[in-house]
Amino acid sequence: MNPLLDFSALPRYDAIQPEHVAPAITELLAENRHVVERLARPDTPATWEGFMAPLTDVGERLSRAWGIVGHLHGVNDIPPWREAYNARLPEITRFYTELGQNQALFACLKKLRASEEYGRLSATRQRIVDNDIRNFRLSGADLPEADKPRFQAIQEELAALEAKFSENLLDATNAWAEILTDEAGLTGIPADVRAAARAAAEQEGKSGWKFTLHAPSYGPVMQYAENRELRARMYRAYATRASEHGEARFDNTPLIQRILELRREAAQMLGYRNYAEVSLVPKMADSPQQVAGFLREIAAKARPFAEKDIQELRAFARSELGMAQLESWDLAWAAEKLKEARYAFSDDEVKQYLPEPQVLTGLFRVIERLFGVQIQSDTAPAWHPAVRFFRIQRSGRLVGQFYLDLYARPEKRGGAWMDEAITRRRLADGDIQTPVAYLNCNFPAPLGDKPACFTHDEVITLFHECGHGLHHLLSEVEELAVSGIHGVEWDAVELPSQFMENFCWEWEVLKDMTRHVDSGAPLPRELFDKMLAAKNFQSGMAMLRQVEFALFDLLLHGEYDPSGGQSVLQLLDEVRREVAVVIPPEWQRFPHSFAHIFAGGYSAGYYSYKWAEVLSADAYAVFEESALAQGTAGTVLDSTVGARFWREILAVGGSRPALDSFRAYRGREPRVDALLRHNGMVTE
Repeated sequence: MNPLLDFSALPRYDAIQPEHVAPAITELLAENRHVVERLARPDTPATWEGFMAPLTDVGERLSRAWGIVGHLHGVNDIPPWREAYNARLPEITRFYTELGQNQALFACLKKLRASEEYGRLSATRQRIVDNDIRNFRLSGADLPEADKPRFQAIQEELAALEAKFSENLLDATNAWAEILTDEAGLTGIPADVRAAARAAAEQEGKSGWKFTLHAPSYGPVMQYAENRELRARMYRAYATRASEHGEARFDNTPLIQRILELRREAAQMLGYRNYAEVSLVPKMADSPQQVAGFLREIAAKARPFAEKDIQELRAFARSELGMAQLESWDLAWAAEKLKEARYAFSDDEVKQYLPEPQVLTGLFRVIERLFGVQIQSDTAPAWHPAVRFFRIQRSGRLVGQFYLDLYARPEKRGGAWMDEAITRRRLADGDIQTPVAYLNCNFPAPLGDKPACFTHDEVITLFHECGHGLHHLLSEVEELAVSGIHGVEWDAVELPSQFMENFCWEWEVLKDMTRHVDSGAPLPRELFDKMLAAKNFQSGMAMLRQVEFALFDLLLHGEYDPSGGQSVLQLLDEVRREVAVVIPPEWQRFPHSFAHIFAGGYSAGYYSYKWAEVLSADAYAVFEESALAQGTAGTVLDSTVGARFWREILAVGGSRPALDSFRAYRGREPRVDALLRHNGMVTE
């Protein structure tokens, strides 16, 4: 039996091979088309059981199988898997476009919406019907028949271009490396990073130290290396990845232009002025103008703090580092020097107290205490020996399971993300299908007999992705289309993830999840106090940088006309002149590696990080207020408040509007005050 067609349990990663993809996807597409053809007949009852249920059941089989293929394309992007994925991508895209434009299905759905049965459906099922009607319209169901082939062709081309963008970025990242043979050039680089570079060189049969553009190598060099020439070379290589400054075959320039043209054309076919308007239809925000106003308001509040940040950094560089001119490749290094001088500690010092086993134990303890669950090691076939597997239980009952893939690899795409393997739902036989998630990061792997150690920022990233995982795994919704993160407005999806980040700044959490990798000593309270004092170090600059990305994305998909005279880079320069306090070199090519918006689903939606950060900071404030009200015995790990967050946010998934869930939890509309306070942007 083809293991991709086995849906009886967990994915069979010990058996699935690239050659299984074509026959499995071909069979599943045929199965789906057969069911769609049957449901498109005039005698199909416009009911939940007669129409919605069978469409959901057959669709899940295809999405689960293709989800496995897509996952392997991201975490094991070797040529056979890339070829298997890309070979079937056009067929998959074509099927979903045809499905979204099927007039007979759309008519049956509208008939259900207008029927008496709709009034008898649960609020959850009513929301699914309403969402599906909206999605049919956004998929071109209302287009004239003559226009549908063109709309379908656009979707197929976009899917291929977006996949190619991601592949080019990974290939360009892998194509550059530098091997240093003089140990004098390594001054300042942490010992574990040097050891990893030495091992990387030895793997290629070379002497010296190999540094790459992958995060565990690139980040520490930029932050710690005294070798300014090395920093400059690595910065330029990183900042020009997948652009005309490198190998032509990896250049994303033409892809960016074509993606923007096609998105705009599709939006205008649907009757919208631009793609940003289309993107916001299923989101919380009402219009691009509202989002732009929100971003500019945040920028105005952050700007005085950002200007102070950069002035202090430049003054310190001149007086203490002897640098008359601070270049882009100096910023992280100079900032680390200033932080060490001001707060008397370094990120690398903290990193030694955060070995992987202790971090995971501490993370799981937080989750267990907040949400009344138990996390235990489990076993399952995986795609790499380093992947671990866990189960979540509540009162002895299986709630969900998740894979944890923590380490960077050349064949794994960059960044960190959560994805679904299986979604919670009630099956036809009455049983509950338990959810399964993938949690992926790009952290340094262990070397020798020592465990991997993570920076505090990496720990925050891990908590962030676990927040997404909890949203998926702790759902209590029984309908597939709105279970977990399904059906949640995109600009609210980041609420649970950013909410979880806050616990990384609590002493009662950190004291139990730290142990020095050599001595075994816990994190000293004095060092934690220094970390806390430095928490908002350069937060103004960080805030403006995120606003820069979000506003660029919004304008790029909104007011910007790809067929006009302005280039993408000129638009970015315009945005930077408006909001940035640091302007990078003119040869920098940030858009060419901006995978979030060109290959990651955040197009005209990158603002979601800031939008949801308002929600998450305000949500976390409930825990702070509860701890304060309890006096000296107070704790942010309040299981009562945790149960409320689970019940009103995590458990309901997309079964109701995100704003309704927030109101049910917080008792009022969200406010920006907590976000500004958490970032130290309050004036006396």
